[in-house]
Amino acid sequence: MRIVIADDALLLREGLVRLLTEHGHEVVASVADGEALVAAVVAHRPEVSIVDVRMPPSHTDEGLRAAVEARRLVPRSPILVLSQYVEVSYADDLLDTTGGGGGGIGYLLKDRVAAIDEFLDTLDRVAAGGTVLDPEVVGQLFARRRRDDPLRELTPREREVLALMAEGRSNTAIAKTLVVTDGAVEKHVRNIFTKLQLPPDTEQHRRVLAVLAYLRN
Repeated sequence: MRIVIADDALLLREGLVRLLTEHGHEVVASVADGEALVAAVVAHRPEVSIVDVRMPPSHTDEGLRAAVEARRLVPRSPILVLSQYVEVSYADDLLDTTGGGGGGIGYLLKDRVAAIDEFLDTLDRVAAGGTVLDPEVVGQLFARRRRDDPLRELTPREREVLALMAEGRSNTAIAKTLVVTDGAVEKHVRNIFTKLQLPPDTEQHRRVLAVLAYLRN
């Protein structure tokens, strides 16, 4: 894949370049700020971009805002955001860019990069249009549920299925994780769509909408 990397930490940036190159990918741009990220995405149209949340000048959310801008200028451009901490609001803002049904969004803690195979698998899924959330982000989302939570109608098993959907897993992968049949997972997914009042649409679009409902509650 052709990849853009945006991170102001030189050592991490160069480490990612080496890791990805060794695994057969091409890093077409390696930049240190949000403005350069947007320019690189527009110029190179990469298969996926890896973006740090906090970059110069204020080291708050420049990377995220640049990622949102890049998605605006190059719709559905896949973005994998890396963060040092769980910052649920950032994940929510980024997922807002999937309104048209285009996935290609990931939010991963930087610690996960050390698990190379899992990191590369996440990168592949995001590049293929999947929506992947770090399990720690998923865990914190449940802790924030409000009393009027539309997810309250879901059974414990349906909540498990939705949590795994938010991590970007396919029905087959969910079935293997929960040790159930593919048919059982498909039934749970249909029930989730019904209880969240998601009208018939493309399967991928409804999965994204379900994840958005999950994030916001």
